[in-house]
Amino acid sequence: MKKHKRILLSFLAGMLVMLSLTGCGNADAGVAETAGTAEVAETADATKVEETAGETDTDAKVQENTTDGDIVILYTNDVHTYVDGPISYDVIAAVKEELLTKYGYVYLVDAGDHIQGTAYGSMDNGETIIKMMNAAGYDVATLGNHEFDYGMFGCMKAIDMAQYPYVSCNFHHEEEGVCGDNVLDSYKLFSAGEETIALIGITTPETITKTTPAYFQDEMGNFIYGIAGGEDGSELYSSVQKAIDDAKATGATKVIALGHLGDDPASVPWTSEETIANVTGLHAFIDGHSHSTVEGKEVADKNGNKVVLTQTGQYFDRIGMMIIDAESGDITTDFIEYKEILAADGETVEGYELCSDMYERTEMIYDPDVQTIKDAWIAEIDAKLGQKVGEAAVILDNYDAEGNRMVRGQETNTGDFCADALYYLFDDLEMDVDISVMNGGGIRNKAITGEITYKTCKDIHTFGNVACLQTVTGQQMLDALEWGSRQLGSGEESGGFLQVSGLTYHIDTTKPCTVQQDENGIWTGGPTGEYRVHEVKVYNKETNEWEDLQLDAEYNLAGYNYTLRDLGDGYAMFEGAVNVLDYVMEDYMVLANYVQGFEGGIVAADNSPLLEKHPGFVTNYSEATGSGRITVE
Repeated sequence: MKKHKRILLSFLAGMLVMLSLTGCGNADAGVAETAGTAEVAETADATKVEETAGETDTDAKVQENTTDGDIVILYTNDVHTYVDGPISYDVIAAVKEELLTKYGYVYLVDAGDHIQGTAYGSMDNGETIIKMMNAAGYDVATLGNHEFDYGMFGCMKAIDMAQYPYVSCNFHHEEEGVCGDNVLDSYKLFSAGEETIALIGITTPETITKTTPAYFQDEMGNFIYGIAGGEDGSELYSSVQKAIDDAKATGATKVIALGHLGDDPASVPWTSEETIANVTGLHAFIDGHSHSTVEGKEVADKNGNKVVLTQTGQYFDRIGMMIIDAESGDITTDFIEYKEILAADGETVEGYELCSDMYERTEMIYDPDVQTIKDAWIAEIDAKLGQKVGEAAVILDNYDAEGNRMVRGQETNTGDFCADALYYLFDDLEMDVDISVMNGGGIRNKAITGEITYKTCKDIHTFGNVACLQTVTGQQMLDALEWGSRQLGSGEESGGFLQVSGLTYHIDTTKPCTVQQDENGIWTGGPTGEYRVHEVKVYNKETNEWEDLQLDAEYNLAGYNYTLRDLGDGYAMFEGAVNVLDYVMEDYMVLANYVQGFEGGIVAADNSPLLEKHPGFVTNYSEATGSGRITVE
């Protein structure tokens, strides 16, 4: 099955030029610098946030006409650059300014994942998002795992651009496996009347595998940065407890975690609730990462004291509002949400209004300066990526009827489409490709139908990864499928779940997962027991038949550098694979290229150019649950 064909690089380059969109389709655009260069290491130190532990921001935020000495903290999490909805940075900026006329102290904070997610973030590596956050008046933020998606250099550049500090108590330098000094300050203090508020930053230890481990390594593959977690969570809890103790020693009377941990069972033992249960001294926990909507949940700490846990969901669906009573010190939380204003016909949306129990105003308000930045940026990106490339006559989706995301735990038609696009890229270039894989976490869209533009493709693939082709063994392929399916059957989901093309497989979730991994969640070996993955078959393009995967055979595997080369989602079993071709095309351009391969650019249920060329190929996009390539038992 392995034929080792090559094509001239000049031919490939010519094809890429034909497929490129001016200013948008650079094949190298998604390649971020790794943390291993001396320049990045120096930048990390040079851009470290100014020392804030022990310093306080005081009456600068108090206005003369305030009528209430209570303390308000407005909070966001997992915005993921969704800046074009009813609520955005211009709204939250105006809300903050309006609240300053009524309350003694008002602070605006973010719990991570704000510079990556849509084209509005990825087109300039989050720089305009930081400009909007600066203009909106953010006071402090913590690092989510997606703040690292543009590489360590990109992360540090965002920190340097921000006019507010970033804090994280468990993001540290590392040398020969030994934890060193923190890269950032652990917390920020704010003096608010009789209270001194400490906001402690916490970053999920899942970051290393949920972004790209190579960003935390030098060019020799040695880790030079780390995020404290520990297999049992002890390193995370210890880092948080130390930050709490240090903050209290410097005068903090209220200690609030600003964490990016979440409550997803897949994140055990590093969830917010587990962290609260293993420390003492927290009064509240503003959370992120799991995209959960938690208005205000009481969770007991190590000593049985109640800690208020809250999280706003995702994508600017709402703004969190926390009030600390100036007299009693009690903490209450609420959301500022929006609802549609309908016309007389009961269907046409004429506008939006705000709704909240704590925040009295219902009229939508906007800060003009932030709105100007936002509107100009949206217009620029929409113009750049608005060119039509085709149409979808089907609905490409990743969610079921109840709104549950499927792509991280089962096959979806968008997953099939994305994997097929990779397969088609190399097959159309007359290169030998046997299998392609796409990690479910890299597929971000909701329902798509009708017109497909470059922006539509960018909304599906937001990360800017680049396609590559490697020669792997059947054993490596089996280990990859096993690794991707390790969390199925446990009620959890994994961004590393593999959508596939040119391959079908079954997963027996009744068998326990015994795959081996290290403390960073990186694969170290196959299962110690039976494989859950079985009945793996690969399409043979010469015979148009499906054949059993041969463990000692070689296959050409297409994918993105994130999974195949950079240890993304912990995929370390591809070490030693032979690189056939790398840095071929950016992910969203791979999708656009595939759409343009359909007759008339119209994507229908079963008219894929792959099916036309390879009879027997499994391709049908009529159902959101896919065409039957993956069977979960």
